[in-house]
Amino acid sequence: MSSKMAIDSSHAETLEKTSGEQQVQLDFQLKRDIPLGQVKEQESPGILKANSLKKKYDLGEHVVNALMGIDFEVKEGDFVALMGPSGSGKSTLLHLLGGLDKPSEGDVTLAGQPLAALSDKQATLARRHNVGFIFQFFNLLPTLTAKENVSLPLIIDGKNLRKYNQKIDAVLELVGLSDRADHKPDQLSGGEQQRVAIARALVTDPAIVLADEPTGNLDSKTGKAIMDLLRRSCDELGQTIVVVTHDARAAAYADRVVFLSDGNIVHDISYDGVEDMSQRVRTVIETMEVLDT
Repeated sequence: MSSKMAIDSSHAETLEKTSGEQQVQLDFQLKRDIPLGQVKEQESPGILKANSLKKKYDLGEHVVNALMGIDFEVKEGDFVALMGPSGSGKSTLLHLLGGLDKPSEGDVTLAGQPLAALSDKQATLARRHNVGFIFQFFNLLPTLTAKENVSLPLIIDGKNLRKYNQKIDAVLELVGLSDRADHKPDQLSGGEQQRVAIARALVTDPAIVLADEPTGNLDSKTGKAIMDLLRRSCDELGQTIVVVTHDARAAAYADRVVFLSDGNIVHDISYDGVEDMSQRVRTVIETMEVLDT
């Protein structure tokens, strides 16, 4: 190969790499620039739907009916909180919605795909491409830096990290951790670790983020910061979110709160036009008190 051909080849590779990075960054920026109001003024399609969902656990002589026939739908751009006492079925429901477990009866439709009709491999791919998970205990790999932990979903999906480097930096900036990108989990506070987990959930542009008690292992001040961040993700990215929580203050960040008891949905409230957080919290607490009587 002549020197001119080698230079041309190198130049083409550089252009391809730069173009790929710019396109990924542009896609992410376009998503960030959609105002929430514009998303919700349109008739939003259903991102997630549960039909007559039941879950039973056979414990030898005893059968536990965790879910009794749930019908539940989440539309694009929704921020929904699931609440209920321990054993009400809220975490079970979240796991079924995310394809982490299979229902005993009924079906879940995720981004237009009925999970029951998919093979295990297809269901794994549907979950990988459409769901971002956030857990109470962060689930970060201790030997990896914050940036490497955020990159994991892309690595698992076989993506070229060079093309996604700007996007990884963008989600780290979104969660306020640009200056902590090279730190490992044991060098981060609990709140910072949960921010890494949120960035990891957002980096693939999932159809929906499912969060199981994301503030449950944090103090109230840090928990508020995490819920502020999830709220921003909904408002600025148009991100669809379902969060399980026992905390009325956390639930008040959502636009809709669904209450479960004994495996059934027993109440569903919406905060249409209610902006005052203290009023939202009071509504959740009053509803919980009524349901406990």
